[in-house]
Amino acid sequence: MIGIYLMGFVILVAGVGVFGTAIAYAVRPTEQKLVLMRPLSLAAIFAAICSSSVGTATALKFAGATEPLDPKSLNVMLMGLSESLIPPFVAFAFLAVAWLLVAVGMRRQA
Repeated sequence: MIGIYLMGFVILVAGVGVFGTAIAYAVRPTEQKLVLMRPLSLAAIFAAICSSSVGTATALKFAGATEPLDPKSLNVMLMGLSESLIPPFVAFAFLAVAWLLVAVGMRRQA
């Protein structure tokens, strides 16, 4: 359940923050917006690492809580580990598109 909240945080930071600033920079490039992109990008990266780490820890906690690690428990744990990779995927996808928009803005500025 905690994963959905962390995923929302990643989308807010990476999606709204970085992506919105990148769109604003592509439309009207200013040095102030470019300076803001760097810490917002770092925040998105840290949010992705944090939510992925919490998801991994939750999946491993589940594995430790089950007495015999039967195939069904292993299946659930592997699903949890795979879901813990979704927040970094989303964050880095937003970051990739955002920095492409920054490149467009730099091209317009030149």
